[in-house]
Amino acid sequence: MGIKVLFIGDVIGKKGREILKEQIPKFKEEVDLVVVQGENLAGGFGITRKTANEVFSFGVDVITGGNHIFGKKEIYEIIDEVPIIRPYNYPPGVPGKGFIFLSCKDKTVGVLSLCGRVFMEPLDCPFRTADSAIKEIKEKTNIIIVDVHGEATSEKNAIAWWLDGRVSAVIGTHTHVQTSDTRIFPKGTGFITDVGMVGSLDSVIGVKKDTVIKRFLTNLPVRFEPAGDDGIFCAVIIEIDEKTGKTCSIEPIQIHGL
Repeated sequence: MGIKVLFIGDVIGKKGREILKEQIPKFKEEVDLVVVQGENLAGGFGITRKTANEVFSFGVDVITGGNHIFGKKEIYEIIDEVPIIRPYNYPPGVPGKGFIFLSCKDKTVGVLSLCGRVFMEPLDCPFRTADSAIKEIKEKTNIIIVDVHGEATSEKNAIAWWLDGRVSAVIGTHTHVQTSDTRIFPKGTGFITDVGMVGSLDSVIGVKKDTVIKRFLTNLPVRFEPAGDDGIFCAVIIEIDEKTGKTCSIEPIQIHGL
């Protein structure tokens, strides 16, 4: 018997939320848990109470965050009330929690969020803080899913090797482009470097392309806005052995033209 988890990539703004509403019901009978990377739910930057509640109404069990998790002030009001997690390796004293426990098929599942440091903000070490978190999580369960929100593919890959055999799956997020390297590591940890995004494919990683091109051409500050055409839905389905906590299979999903 296995637990099936639908892990959905970074959801970008209104277009991404509309796609979630349409696609999640198609998977609900097939999967046991739904995890969404949601740090860009509100206008492509941050989370509000309204956007969080909207996404939870679609059947999402937990929203993971990354370097944009505190992009909207409303997050401070809700982060301790609802199942939203921010990276565990933020410094002590930061609001919110870095991992959460969920009940599933009479089992407990732990979901942990980490943020990389290469080309990112200088947070605490994701390797060493992961050790601390996993030690605590394993007191309750050996079924552990880790969202590693990072820019560098090498860093996400290294973290996965570091955690191989100690967690069920390491799912990379942040770059919004799905990689073609789903695999199961030798000790049973499922992995993908980046699960991709949910938003507009007719864009630059979900943002209006003309705006991003202008930024590259001029190096002047511009306001990034989510694009709204030609949707894409990216995710993975992970099947995890209930007894061992190891990944049995990990399959990528990429749906265009939404």
